Amino acid sequence: MMKLRGIPLGLVLASLASVASLSACTSFTDAFSGTKIDYKANNQGPQRNTLEVPPDLSTLPRDDRFNVPGANGVTTFSTYTQQKNQAAAIGPVATGPQVLPQLADAHLERAGGQRWLVVSRTPEQLWPILRDFWQENGFLLKVDSPETGIMETDWEENRAKLPLDFIRRQLGTFLDSIYDTGERDKFRTRIERRPDGSSEIYISHRGMVEVVTSQQNQTTVWTTRPSDPELEAEFLNRLLVKLGTEEARAKMIVASASPAAAAAGAAGAAIPAQPAQSKFVAGPSGSSYVELADPFDRAWRRVGLALDRVNFTVEDRDRNAGTYFVRYVDPNEDPDKDRRNVFGRLFNSDDPKKQAQQYRVLVKTQADNATTRVTVLNKTGDPETGDAGTRILTLLNDQLK
Repeated sequence: MMKLRGIPLGLVLASLASVASLSACTSFTDAFSGTKIDYKANNQGPQRNTLEVPPDLSTLPRDDRFNVPGANGVTTFSTYTQQKNQAAAIGPVATGPQVLPQLADAHLERAGGQRWLVVSRTPEQLWPILRDFWQENGFLLKVDSPETGIMETDWEENRAKLPLDFIRRQLGTFLDSIYDTGERDKFRTRIERRPDGSSEIYISHRGMVEVVTSQQNQTTVWTTRPSDPELEAEFLNRLLVKLGTEEARAKMIVASASPAAAAAGAAGAAIPAQPAQSKFVAGPSGSSYVELADPFDRAWRRVGLALDRVNFTVEDRDRNAGTYFVRYVDPNEDPDKDRRNVFGRLFNSDDPKKQAQQYRVLVKTQADNATTRVTVLNKTGDPETGDAGTRILTLLNDQLK
């Protein structure tokens, strides 16, 4: 829902008149950039592209055909020729990696509609890179916890969704402060250490949308909207580039791992032939579960990403025990009927009015080692017998199937 941010019409018209005379000096660079993602944190100021040396950049081999004898201490042409012959006899000297080589330390894997990166670096090496990555893309970090491997951005607006009409191109930043898309996005990055020391990186999206609740269009509330796998894929692609993969190759890797891909094995992407399925099995109180046709390792990854996509906070995890320790707040539950501060409550997970309950999500392999069962326990480790257990399993199943 596109809208103006409560600016009086007279002020807008006056500003249009005062700025019109400066339209000839307005830059049209952003108007034709073609980007589909443009997040700018409100207190970061204008974004600027930083000058960075590409990963593993090395100088090109030098051509010394035009070197002047004597410049490096050579005093005679015969001495110079002798040195050249000796160098030729020794053979070419290793000059290090080529400019912008294709790095093989990062690739993308997929299970069903879920995708993640596998990088041959430790979490400690990747953490500062991830922090810089989100800040360079215009986000403020609300959660930065290397102890738990969780990094989460604050809510931001995708400014690329604003209409790029003639007036906005002329007024630029001024109208950016007036227009509002009525949507907000936040992203969570989770990193896990593999047994061989490499890392798995997961990026999940959450979205909110402002909807009108009155016939006079005077009252609005913020509500959740479905996660956007395309946004997740876009940032996985950008992260691949950040880690040193050529941009064209990164796009091919992410595209090859999309659900619509017809063939597997493209450019380092490990793609299963068929997406794995999940099944919700209802039972008496505390005995319902979600069954996955996956072995433990794969199920563990899928459940972790599903938890990231819905309104959960993963406080800790124990892979050996197959347990995620989570806090969950049902976004539909609002103990305060006064909606004046609904934006702050929904966008601030620390709001004391919304008491998050602690649960354990147990991922346990079955006797055949080919299927895995997901159940919900309360904070003491006993089966969750209330409605919350069924609601959590339903949310997970919607993400896993």
